[in-house]
Amino acid sequence: MFIFRSPAIFQARTTRAICASALCATLLASCADQPVEETETLTALNPEAGPPLPPEAELEEAGSIAPILDSDNDWAGSLRPDNLTPEERIPLIYKRGRIIVGVDQSQNLLSFRDPVTGELRGFEVELAREIARDIFGDPERVDFRFVDTNDRFRALEQGDVDIVIRSVAITSERAKRAEFSTPYFRTQTRLLTMDSSGIAGIGDLAGQTICVTEGSTALQRARSIAPQSPILKTRNWSDCLMALQQHQAQVILGDDAILSGIAAQDPYTHILPISLATESYGIAAAPSNSGNDSSGLIRQVNSTIERVRSDSTWWTMFNTWFGPYLATYGPPPLQYKSEEGEQNVEAQ
Repeated sequence: MFIFRSPAIFQARTTRAICASALCATLLASCADQPVEETETLTALNPEAGPPLPPEAELEEAGSIAPILDSDNDWAGSLRPDNLTPEERIPLIYKRGRIIVGVDQSQNLLSFRDPVTGELRGFEVELAREIARDIFGDPERVDFRFVDTNDRFRALEQGDVDIVIRSVAITSERAKRAEFSTPYFRTQTRLLTMDSSGIAGIGDLAGQTICVTEGSTALQRARSIAPQSPILKTRNWSDCLMALQQHQAQVILGDDAILSGIAAQDPYTHILPISLATESYGIAAAPSNSGNDSSGLIRQVNSTIERVRSDSTWWTMFNTWFGPYLATYGPPPLQYKSEEGEQNVEAQ
C-alpha cells in the first residue's frame, strides 16, 4: 500500500538530521580542542582544606610560643583517708543527697554520652558512681555537669561542681589551683595519626599540623617536641578527631587513654608506639582556703580510690573500657603527703 507523506514531514526530518550532525561535529571538535590535564598528586595534607575549623579552634604558628613544661615532680601528694564517716567528712554534700561531678560528654571510653541510649558511660563516669556509692549507698546519686577543658578549674572555683573527673593530669602548677586526690589512672603521652599519613615518629612532624586541646599538658608537649609544626588548639578531643578526618591536622598528640577512645571511633587511625611522657590523672576539688575546706572531700574520694583498688573494681572498669586497647601495670601507686611534715608517702 502506498502511503503519502507530506513535504513538511520530510523537511522536518531533514532539518533534525542536519542539526544532529552539526551537534556531533561540534562536540567532537570541542573534545579535540581540550587537552587532557594530569591529575595533581598531593604530597602533603592541607590544614586549611575542607570545611571551616571546629568552633573556637585556633591555629598557632610553628614556634611562635615557647613551651612551659610542668609535671607532678614537686607535687606534695594527697590527703590520706581518716576514720570519719561520709556524713562527718562532707556534711553539706551528704545533706544535699547527691554529689555534683564535672565530666566530659565526648571523651570516648573515659566519659561520653552513648549515642544509642543517651546515657553517660565510661571509666570516669563509673568512678564517679563508685564515689556516690560510698557516700550515699547509691551509685545513682550523682549530678553530672559538663565542663570543657578550659572550664575545669573555673567550675571548681565558682562552686558549680564539687569535684571534676575529666582526665586532669596532676601537675605542680595545677595543684596551686585545686586539691587533688591520689592518682586513679596512669597514662603515656603518644601520637595518633591516619594510616595513610606516612608519619612514623617525631622525625616526621616538621611542617605537619598537630592537634591538641587548649589548656592541656599536650599543648606544651607539642610546642616542645615539634617547634617546626603548626598547632591546632581545640575545645575538646572530639574536635581534634574531626580536624584529623577533614585533613586540617595530620597528628593528634595526647594521653593514650584519650587516644584509645579516638582510635576506637575511626578504624583508619593508629597510635604510634613511642612514648613521650608519663602522666597521672587525679580527681580535682576546689582549693582549700579561708572560705572553703576541701580536706574532708578529698579524704572521702581517696577512700573510694583505695576501695576500688582493693576489691578489684578498678580492674573490672579498666578491662571493660580499655582492655582491648591498652596495656597497663594496674592502678597507680597511692601517693599521700605526710601531715607531720615528712616526705611524700607512696604505697603500692
